[in-house]
Amino acid sequence: MISYVTGDATVPVGSSPKIIAHVCNDAGGWGRGFVVALSRRWPAPEAAYRAWYRQNDGFALGAVRLVQVDEGLWVANMIAQHGVRATKAGPPIRYQAVNRCLETLADHAVELDAGVHMPRIGCGLAGGTWDRIEPIITECLVKRDVEVTVYDLDDHR
Repeated sequence: MISYVTGDATVPVGSSPKIIAHVCNDAGGWGRGFVVALSRRWPAPEAAYRAWYRQNDGFALGAVRLVQVDEGLWVANMIAQHGVRATKAGPPIRYQAVNRCLETLADHAVELDAGVHMPRIGCGLAGGTWDRIEPIITECLVKRDVEVTVYDLDDHR
């Protein structure tokens, strides 16, 4: 089941282990959208993303890296956006990459016995639509009994 709450995804609710998931681009850019809020709270996710990009060690669409930011709390940098701007071919979101990322994330969540917390991933600067993202979340996470909490800064329901 996906729970929808009004609040800040960088301040996830609950006492069990948590993974904050978000979509990154494959161009090495970090500085707009949800990542700004992440960087305000913790420098490690941005530093890890930039190092991963420079090293090019598995940095590609569909890849995920977890960064521990506190005890029982990780940020999942998920590469699911090609570039940073829409082109004639469409928005930068890559739904297949979202699927691969969430499959990998499910493995991590099960291993850590963690819930997954996120904004409406892929629907901001990446240009995706929630009606395409939500079923991927259900297929990859919910069907594996991973608790998912989606945060809206204001009530979108």
